[in-house]
Amino acid sequence: MKIEMIVILSIFILFAVLEILFTKFWNKSGQTRDDVVVELISTLTLIIFTQPLALFGGGYIASIIAPGAEGALANIPVIAGVGLFLIFDDMTQYWQHRLSHSIPWLYKLHRPHHNGEYLSIRVVYRNNIFYYLMMPGLWFSGALIYLGLGWVYAGYIVVKMAVIYGAHSDVRWDEPLYKIKWLSPVMWVVERTISTPATHSAHHGKHANDGVTNYKGNFGNLLFFWDVLFGTAKITRHYPEKIGVENLPATTAGEQLLWPLIQRQKRNHLTPAE
Repeated sequence: MKIEMIVILSIFILFAVLEILFTKFWNKSGQTRDDVVVELISTLTLIIFTQPLALFGGGYIASIIAPGAEGALANIPVIAGVGLFLIFDDMTQYWQHRLSHSIPWLYKLHRPHHNGEYLSIRVVYRNNIFYYLMMPGLWFSGALIYLGLGWVYAGYIVVKMAVIYGAHSDVRWDEPLYKIKWLSPVMWVVERTISTPATHSAHHGKHANDGVTNYKGNFGNLLFFWDVLFGTAKITRHYPEKIGVENLPATTAGEQLLWPLIQRQKRNHLTPAE
């Protein structure tokens, strides 16, 4: 196992241990048997199959399009390499995420991520198994690795996943920092730069009229800056009381994981709550 994967796994385990100690990792409020099934299968499928396939596929397609370009970017400055991943991975993921909350069939693939009535490190990889195959950032990352930026990706993905884990965990690392008055200007910058538990939990809020929830915004994964830049940011430094989706019919574990192959019933115009 490569060193970056060991580090990512260690960060995941760290948040899991913190949730075990402080927020009932094994038994979240509102948890159902279907939640456990969806989280386990979607996470294992992504790690074992989908992500390697997309990364390899992106590199393979790049090798066909530009057969003589392997390693062509290997010597560019680190900051340039990071910038390429921020644009072609993180920004494209922002737009996929944003479109997934607007286009009904895309939302079908993304709804599992919101269907649980809790936040946790457990839900980070919770999506329909086809959702990640359609994630352009994974394919672009494979192409950039082919072009010689694998060494940049190794560091970039560790930082990105640490931020995403921290934003999804219900161990709110930002909450005590908001209470320190002299840190307020620092947190003003932080919460407009990266995703935090406060800004991302707002995206997972259940009730649009609670004053905190921003279900049709706060889409950023690593960088919350994309929300600031593209006008979808809502920053309150508060957390929604309820997590989940509202005004939608019930679904099943099979439909969450394998729609459109499994459909509980025919439903038209399925969209998230406004």
